[in-house]
Amino acid sequence: MKQAIPFTLIVFFGTITSLFAQNPIQNILLDSNLRVRAIQLGDQKIDLNPPTPLISYSVGEEQFSTSFPSSKLTFSLEKVNRLDGELEWILSFTNTSADTIQLHNVYPYSAEKTEALITGKGKHSLSRTHLFLPNRSPVNVIVPDNAWELGYAAISISEKDKVAALTRRDRESIQNGTRRRFETVLFPGGKVNYHLYAVSYSGDWQVGLTRVFQEKMLFDLAEFDNSLFEREDLQWIRHSYVMHLMYAWDKFYYDLEKGEYTLQDFLNRGKKLYGGDEVISIWPTWPTLGLDQRNQFDLFKDLPGGLEAMKNQASLSREKGTRFFVCYNPWDEGTNSKNHFEGLYDLLLATDADGVVLDTKAEAGREFQDAADRVKPGVVMYSEGMAIPKAMPTIVSGRVHNALYYPPMLNLNKLIKPEFAIFRVAELFKEKIRREFATAFFNGYGTELNIMAPGQPDWVEEQYAFLGKTSRILRENTFNFTSRGFTPLLPTRVDSLWVNEWKSNEKTLYTIYSIRPQGFKGLLFKVEPKEETHFVDLWHHKLLTPLEKDGKWWIEAQTEAYPEYELGTNNEGAVDCIAQLPIVLKASLDGDFLNIQTSRSKGQIRVWASAPSYAKDALELEAKVQHVRISEHFGRFEGDLVIQYLEDGILVDETIVNLKPGTPRRISKVGKTAAANSSPKGMIRIPAGEFELKTTNGDAFIPYPKQDEGKILSIGSFWMDKHPVTNAQFEAFLKASKYTPSDTANFLKHWKNGKIPSGQENHPVIYVSLEDAKAYARWAGKRLPTEAEWQYAAQAGQTGREWPWEQITPVIRRLEPVTETLTFVHLEGIDSTLVNLGNGKLDAFGSYPKGANPLGIEDLVGSVWQLTQDEYMSGSHRYIILKGGSYFKPSGSWWYVQGGPRELTHRQQLLRVGQGFERNATVGFRCVRD
Repeated sequence: MKQAIPFTLIVFFGTITSLFAQNPIQNILLDSNLRVRAIQLGDQKIDLNPPTPLISYSVGEEQFSTSFPSSKLTFSLEKVNRLDGELEWILSFTNTSADTIQLHNVYPYSAEKTEALITGKGKHSLSRTHLFLPNRSPVNVIVPDNAWELGYAAISISEKDKVAALTRRDRESIQNGTRRRFETVLFPGGKVNYHLYAVSYSGDWQVGLTRVFQEKMLFDLAEFDNSLFEREDLQWIRHSYVMHLMYAWDKFYYDLEKGEYTLQDFLNRGKKLYGGDEVISIWPTWPTLGLDQRNQFDLFKDLPGGLEAMKNQASLSREKGTRFFVCYNPWDEGTNSKNHFEGLYDLLLATDADGVVLDTKAEAGREFQDAADRVKPGVVMYSEGMAIPKAMPTIVSGRVHNALYYPPMLNLNKLIKPEFAIFRVAELFKEKIRREFATAFFNGYGTELNIMAPGQPDWVEEQYAFLGKTSRILRENTFNFTSRGFTPLLPTRVDSLWVNEWKSNEKTLYTIYSIRPQGFKGLLFKVEPKEETHFVDLWHHKLLTPLEKDGKWWIEAQTEAYPEYELGTNNEGAVDCIAQLPIVLKASLDGDFLNIQTSRSKGQIRVWASAPSYAKDALELEAKVQHVRISEHFGRFEGDLVIQYLEDGILVDETIVNLKPGTPRRISKVGKTAAANSSPKGMIRIPAGEFELKTTNGDAFIPYPKQDEGKILSIGSFWMDKHPVTNAQFEAFLKASKYTPSDTANFLKHWKNGKIPSGQENHPVIYVSLEDAKAYARWAGKRLPTEAEWQYAAQAGQTGREWPWEQITPVIRRLEPVTETLTFVHLEGIDSTLVNLGNGKLDAFGSYPKGANPLGIEDLVGSVWQLTQDEYMSGSHRYIILKGGSYFKPSGSWWYVQGGPRELTHRQQLLRVGQGFERNATVGFRCVRD
């Protein structure tokens, strides 16, 4: 119902029931110049000072408003009484001049007064629409296909109260004129109507945009039938992010020379590059239709193997997690006649396909879905164009058509219906298209790779790898991208970087898009830290800490640089993604172990060596306390270990620990021996206890391990050899076990023709490797001590004890610098009756009984360097820890390994490259038994 409204004072009545609005608009008061001078919200009338024009518009290249009108147009208003109570007016423009004019850029209010404005900018055949924000570069936006000419504006009328308004052209109202995409051409006497809608809201400008675009769906329809979107069998498509469309004669689908289908190889390839396809669609019709009398359904039947072969491909694809689509051409009316709905039903039934690409259609109509539902549940209709709001009740998915080759950055269709599955069409054959993937990611939807045009450039895999990064984040956070928590374009500290927010009940994601070729790293946008949550950069996989400035919290973002010459191409741009996640995981490093704790148990833990990628596999673990040996699963890897907790494939939490390059990790394992029930011969019992491990070392050019340094260690009771293993004991082992080392280089090099030199039977055995010592220990029912066990026993459990004996005279340490960071220690004041001071001659065991420790263990220092079972690996090196020093102390250079007797805390590396290399004249061992 319409009624005429006088110009002098116009009162608009309406009610707002939305949760977005705090007060309904009761009145809007206009003065005689059609300026808004006051707005009545509830019982409060708010004056606008200064008043703002009701409408702005352009005629040709000139800008006008209802306050300063064009002399060639007259303007009238009519109020519409809407059933929903919202405010609507009809604005009629009439060309009263003798000229033909172009009317365009019709939008509410005035650009100077708006918090946000959408209207046209410049000239472009498809994407002229821009969003204007104060002090920011305009943002090119995509709007529905029936709303290219829309105008939107929001004004603030008080501290908390705001009004958003929308103008839409009535296409059917044009009289004596013609319609263009953005302009209305009015001949003399021509007329066109625009509809003006207004709603109230409070909050940021995005709230008003959401009210108009999402809640009211641009006033395209009074009521939305949501039944298709509530069907669980159709919801899988909204969580899909990669599909390919290909011709049936593409070699990726069928190899003519081999006479076999190749689609499954294509899908396997995609798994490693971008995580695979949720949908594959096969197209055997256009441009073949019309060559003869066969219709589109006939062409499917005539493919190799017929419809049964296609059904088999559909089945094999589903086994890989890929749904199988067929195509439909509604324009096929001139070939062999067949009812299209029956033909589509028969095709779906015969192929067992999971969906249909609707060629040339931007909407479906329920007849298509009904035909599919007769076959089986879950068959999806996919429109070639993006469905407009009033068509969305009949279809659940569609595409951003590549007729718009260089798509605007922000797609406001996503705001209208977040549950509607959108795919951006991209083509690989023309040029690199990283921007296509980046903008689809920024807008939270998928990509349709249309490879129907021929060509697979050599950079395809590089582009697919980028798609894999974006698609992984979309898939693992899909409920954020399909929820109603979408807020576009958060305020940022830097222009040309844009941030979209995606909220769900448990976590918030922020997608970031940049066209700064120099890259960016710095504080970008505001966040709200909460207890039990943290921030993670999901693109770069690093933990972030918000920084407080002026009472607000800001988060850092980072985008890569790219060549400046790619600006304006389809390969420009960079992205980032930041998430605020609940803290579910805790992880820490302990040498070679990654320790993981989780507060939840129904999901799965994944551990990645560096960034997650579809090209590699994660270590998958149960959701419980885990102690992961890094070397066992990731070898010599150094860098960031990314730990994720997922439930049903959805990311819940992520944390990162850094294994610093060069960090030594103990990779040896301690095996238990048979328990000794009585005192083993030649061994001394070491009582259980606790002690603090404190160590010293010399040249640390190759870093020494720190994982146990300063820790209070609990040591169980064990037995230790009183002396190092002797030549005679090792000979007995060889005779009894018939042991032969796998590498014989330098094995027992000091023996003569395989026999112990006369008089050296009781000398410590030397020229043995770690493998040789372990073999002896196993034969003897013993094992090698860990460094901690050796030191604990040598110190008799007394932390800080430097020498086995009671040292009465202080040891003088004379320090001599070698470099700025390297110092060697001379020890003076040790009694030569206690220990060999480094005279270069190896003594028999028991030669220094006065040098025993309080437990009675002898030859701990100054005899031979003693192997421990502690073996370490860094990214570059492997080594064994030696203890005790030796009888040999070289002189003449500080660069030598500093031998002689060494403090009980001292440790020395024995670098590993081969057994022959590590067998030498100063290294022996002693054993322990549990």
